[in-house]
Amino acid sequence: MDSLIHDLIADEDRLILVVGGAIAIIWIVVGTVGKVFTNTSRERTKREIAAYIAEGSISPEQGERLVKADRPKGCC
Repeated sequence: MDSLIHDLIADEDRLILVVGGAIAIIWIVVGTVGKVFTNTSRERTKREIAAYIAEGSISPEQGERLVKADRPKGCC
């Protein structure tokens, strides 16, 4: 393991590729996790609005307006 690290550091081209690849993988993972949290929050909000409509706290029209307001800009 120790010799692998020394070989990697000695070969600058390979080191740049490994570091760049690691940064790309981390960027993809963080972006994916962020999208999952965003979608989970959006779905939770829709369920809560549906529950308020079911118990009669808000009207279906108000719920529809709230769901439409939750959509991100540029979405359908």
